[in-house]
Amino acid sequence: MELNWFWMSAATLLTCYVLVFQFLRKLNGWYYNLRVMNKQYPLPPGDMGWPLIGTLSTFMKDFLSGRPDSFINSLVSRYGGEGIYKSHLFGNPCIIVCKPELCKRVLTDDENFKLGYPKSTRELAKCRPMTDVSKAEHRRFRKLVTAPIVGHTALEMYVERIEDIVINSLEELSSMKHPIELLHETKKISFQVIAHIFLGSENTDIVKKIGNLFSLTYNAIFSIPINAPGFAFHKALEARKKIAKIVQSVVDVRKMKIESGQTERKDLIDILLQVNGDQGQRLEDEDINDLLLGFLLAGHESSGTGLMSSMIYLSENPDIMKKAKEEQEEIMKRRPPSQKRLSIKEVKQMVYLSKIIDEMLRLSNIAFALFREATADVNINGYIIPKGWRVLIWIRALHMDPNYYPNAEEFNPSRWDDFGSKAAFLPFGGGSRLCPGMDLAKLEISIFLHYFLLNYKLERTNPKCPVTSLPVTRPRDNCLGRVIKIS
Repeated sequence: MELNWFWMSAATLLTCYVLVFQFLRKLNGWYYNLRVMNKQYPLPPGDMGWPLIGTLSTFMKDFLSGRPDSFINSLVSRYGGEGIYKSHLFGNPCIIVCKPELCKRVLTDDENFKLGYPKSTRELAKCRPMTDVSKAEHRRFRKLVTAPIVGHTALEMYVERIEDIVINSLEELSSMKHPIELLHETKKISFQVIAHIFLGSENTDIVKKIGNLFSLTYNAIFSIPINAPGFAFHKALEARKKIAKIVQSVVDVRKMKIESGQTERKDLIDILLQVNGDQGQRLEDEDINDLLLGFLLAGHESSGTGLMSSMIYLSENPDIMKKAKEEQEEIMKRRPPSQKRLSIKEVKQMVYLSKIIDEMLRLSNIAFALFREATADVNINGYIIPKGWRVLIWIRALHMDPNYYPNAEEFNPSRWDDFGSKAAFLPFGGGSRLCPGMDLAKLEISIFLHYFLLNYKLERTNPKCPVTSLPVTRPRDNCLGRVIKIS
């Protein structure tokens, strides 16, 4: 009798738990549906998750476990393949879009959508001249700061600089007798490149000082924005302050040189220091700092991860690596004996390598989503995106969609031979916020892989190491291994 009572009580408690669980899970959805019930259009289908935390716990679980596509695949399987869903992430209600036409609609509509990144991202990567100004001012600033790093002529200036850094770095890595964390080293290489171009060649010591500080900052880019000791966000803010002081010292020195006529206008820092506003005003030092920090942060982290990912994919696919190496050898054979360095013309001839880089960008998905915020109620496909809600352009979903990429999880550069759906490929974003450094990033990766393919190979210590996808997809051991010189 007592045993029956025990099982009846346990069953009752379990039933109550399930009912309360289901009620709380639906409570958030009911709340937000009620808020728009007087609107002309309904919210899209989806899952708002728990009150306050939304679906963040599910997101974190999927991304930390190396199964990032589970999050969006769950929405698609539960609510259909329309490509637009409601959710609640990073402390805010949001709409997720993951079809090419919907992504393009949001990215190109500057009237109804502005940048909408989480607070932690806004604070750590703040850049007022590019985000908190009028559209006309944004276009002007963008044209000024991207002119030195866009186009054939501009990029040609940097080939030699990048080449020197790559040659020296690979030689140094191959001389190390113990395993290294490759991601850490490729970030250092990328940071040298970006700092050299933006700050100038005389600031080598500065690069060493602030490289680790940038890693602290980037690792907290999607953290909980609690500015208190012990929290990642607090550590990142403190690191950013230290970086700002160091960059300010570079700005002060360069100002003095400009005023005394001791420098040419060739690095980004020189251009920023001589920008004139509509009324003849110069940029404030804080704005220059923000711009430089923004470029350095975005450039070195994304390119460094791209370098590592490229080496991993090539090493895991020997047939692809062999074909890529043969292309580089052919380029070397055609080179005149008097030519000792890479040229921008040769980089343009790296057709197959370019496909490898695109395939790496698709699979690695360095940015899983782009963030916007609705500035007005917007109707998309019969669903409302309420004013103030975030919109997440879920790039991962586009890049892993089997409708555009058969066998999407396979590393296959040949898929780009006749690929016709460029709208489903957004590694650098789109619209007026298209990444200004994308040509420079591809140039850097091309030069690095040219020398890696010709002279080196990667031997990983743990080739079956599990992966994680926060803040980017990477092996948990940061690709522990050795770079081996083969010629």
